[in-house]
Amino acid sequence: MKNILALLIVALFSQCLYAGLKVDYEAGLVQSGYNDVQIPGNTGTRFSLSTQDLSIKSDFFWRTTIIDEISPKSSFELLIAPLTLKTEGTLKTPITFTDKTFATGSQINGTYRFDSYRLRYLYLVQESKKVKTWLGLTAKIRDASIKLSDGATITEKQNTGLVPLIAFKVQWDAFDNDFSVLCQGDALAAPQGRAEDVLVALQYKYDATLAFKLGYRVLEGGADNDVVYNFALLHYIALGATFSF
Repeated sequence: MKNILALLIVALFSQCLYAGLKVDYEAGLVQSGYNDVQIPGNTGTRFSLSTQDLSIKSDFFWRTTIIDEISPKSSFELLIAPLTLKTEGTLKTPITFTDKTFATGSQINGTYRFDSYRLRYLYLVQESKKVKTWLGLTAKIRDASIKLSDGATITEKQNTGLVPLIAFKVQWDAFDNDFSVLCQGDALAAPQGRAEDVLVALQYKYDATLAFKLGYRVLEGGADNDVVYNFALLHYIALGATFSF
């Protein structure tokens, strides 16, 4: 699947050279807040991947969005956002994860992976001299997994699914024509779970083909059912650039 997605990225990026599209690249530092897990959701042990039982170190991230402005008011966006974080620690109490039990004192090494692929549609619903507002829909493919190992036992829970989200974007030209404040994200809540991915950033338009941004992104959400319980909070310091072709 990853090889197919890599080829898709290359193909779409090449298309940008001829179709007048935009490529938005974002990278920076990601830090885990809470990350609580219980698998299975009805019989496993609830524990923390990041704060109490185990710990997750800060790491670098990247994400790319390819934007096709199909009209002055509407656009399609394809987002590729891989994320893998390492967790480790010594268990103070035993835990049962995917029907495998790790004893007290076990030295645990693990991986938290949350790759996200989204197709987003946005439509300009409000425009004034200083503020523009877009609303739309996002189809998100979540490709996630949690893996734990104590050296002798390795177990992993994978989860792939399609999630619909509400998309929004607000741009405030607060200072002059070159600087603006951007708030953009995807979010939705339901009884089965929730998801929020929101960026607040300061943008600088260098010229007609290049713009930069610096901001803070928060990713939060999860699911609660008999199969899986997992809610996580991630903080991002993001530096990005948008290239117009």
